[in-house]
Amino acid sequence: MAGTGESAAGRKASAPRRGAADPVKALMHRHRELCERAVDPLEIAAGLEAHGITDRTAARFRHRDVFSLAEEMYARVSRDGDIPLPAPPATPRVRAGWALLTLLPGALCAAAVTAAHLTHGRSRLLVAAAGALAVALALRAALRRGPLSRTDTDRPGPRPGAASGRTAPWTVWLVAYSLLGNGLLDSALAGGPDALPTGTAAGPWPVTAAPVLALALACAPAAWTAHLFTVRTRRRLGASRGLEDFAAAVRPLLLGTFALFLGALAALLALCAAVLDESAALAQALALGSLLFLARLLTTHGFTYAPAVVLTAAATVEGAALATVFASRLPGLGFVATPVETFVTTWGTGSVPVLACGAAALTLLVHATRKLTRASAHAPPEPAP
Repeated sequence: MAGTGESAAGRKASAPRRGAADPVKALMHRHRELCERAVDPLEIAAGLEAHGITDRTAARFRHRDVFSLAEEMYARVSRDGDIPLPAPPATPRVRAGWALLTLLPGALCAAAVTAAHLTHGRSRLLVAAAGALAVALALRAALRRGPLSRTDTDRPGPRPGAASGRTAPWTVWLVAYSLLGNGLLDSALAGGPDALPTGTAAGPWPVTAAPVLALALACAPAAWTAHLFTVRTRRRLGASRGLEDFAAAVRPLLLGTFALFLGALAALLALCAAVLDESAALAQALALGSLLFLARLLTTHGFTYAPAVVLTAAATVEGAALATVFASRLPGLGFVATPVETFVTTWGTGSVPVLACGAAALTLLVHATRKLTRASAHAPPEPAP
């Protein structure tokens, strides 16, 4: 009888937690889809964090932090008959479709560069324009599927329908500058340009095709390293025992993924420079490649504002450098080109894009180590209502 009385008293004491005023139960019903699909407490914690629930919020539910709250929600899932136990999520797999699409931009760019070297005059201009259009369309297709896409529902991350910043115009400008910018800046500082680019590195307005070709070919390693990052973070999401534990495990993984991409890009730059007999512009191309890779990696995980702002800033710096040189030709404005002339005289023409893209890439790297190490950045998207 005593045991029965103690049991009844225990049930009575716990009744407020299970009744209509039970805040945790209400929270579980509010995030029903999250609880249904979660395979561990960390996945619930990631989803709660993505919805803006902080440790201070968790304190109102009588928990010390978000993970502790998620542990109770996960433990109660198996006891509540109205919420079924989830099935483990499938690990993202390599698919032939997106794997082939990532090779297409590099293949078309190589074909366009080859055709441009075999033609002359107006024919070269038409070939270059057609090649640029083909590469742009292929790149757009490659970014719509696979690890570099935000519409792949098999990949963890925020819902694909989240708002995104406009980065395409600035990306086009940065790539175009790597192709034509250094030659135009050199020519402008010498009083030119006196003629349009001929499509060669020896013309009056030199064109450097090696960095652009390497960047197009690097679309494939970018997709593979992004896929590797996705697979490893998905595994960490299931193995970690807290949000801080997850962040500590993912941070070196993110930096390792970034270093792996840079190594692949450096190898492609050396290969393209040797084949085309051009300067590799290693520092400039690595800075631009780092910037574009980090911007895309953040975008695929739903962080679109910072990439848009940083790409805009980098493109603005490059555009301002050219603008000041031409503006200095106006009466009384000769001083405005002094900073650019100093940079070019001291470190060469490539110092302008290295400074602009390098600072931008470093900014995004710091931002990525804060955002992409959060469990909420890798939580599976909730189904649309």
